[in-house]
Amino acid sequence: TCDEPFERLLCQGMVLKDGTKMSKSKGNTVDPEELINQYGADTVRLFSMFAAPPEQSMEWSDSGVAGGNRFLHRLWRAVEGHINAGTPGVLDAANLPQAQKDLRRKTHETIQKVSDDFGRRQTFNTAIAATMELLNEVSKLSDRANPQGLAVEREALEAAILLLAPIVPHITHSLWKALGHNDIPLNAAWPKLDESALVRSTIEVVVQVNGKVRGKLDAAIDAPKEVLEQAALGLENVQKFLEGVTVRKVIVVPNKLVSIVAN
Repeated sequence: TCDEPFERLLCQGMVLKDGTKMSKSKGNTVDPEELINQYGADTVRLFSMFAAPPEQSMEWSDSGVAGGNRFLHRLWRAVEGHINAGTPGVLDAANLPQAQKDLRRKTHETIQKVSDDFGRRQTFNTAIAATMELLNEVSKLSDRANPQGLAVEREALEAAILLLAPIVPHITHSLWKALGHNDIPLNAAWPKLDESALVRSTIEVVVQVNGKVRGKLDAAIDAPKEVLEQAALGLENVQKFLEGVTVRKVIVVPNKLVSIVAN
């Protein structure tokens, strides 16, 4: 039949395997039921929507299905570790250290992008990719040493769960409940964008030596040229490439680039 979503793709000739259209007549199809039994329905849904935009053919990949399953396990472990770390405080967005501001910015950038991907562009694969990037930032920037750090992490994890709920309803329902909510994610309000969280106070500046990137600076926006030059020359990796040569010129493009010319 062509009643189920995956079956409809097969009937329309939109699923490829090893570069060839899947077809029951060719005997090269994949049984979704077997995959659901192995990985769960959420994993199969996640992969099917992540593999390609709706209007394009989907290249089937067993490793891709396994990768989707690993991502859902990472999400589960992230929430479990967060819960075990303690109770979040009340978020005080105006008084956060830079790393926590960076994580909040990533959270709200993701909310902004996924809302547009779902509502206007209808590109579910990029929505999933953006949420994966958010989880990566949670693992790098979260601070569980204090209630404010946990509050920022809680905001990020709750956003990720709600953004993924239309795609993986089962795991997000369990995780939402584990975070203390009584409703289900699909009935919860969509994450609200805080535009103030998108405002950057610092920016990444690339440092080049003789045209090749040798470092990066996390500098205050609109920092004076003298400050950027001094910081760039002080980078350990930059100093390594300046040994035994003379700096002839330093070109500073505010908020973008420090280019050092030496010979």
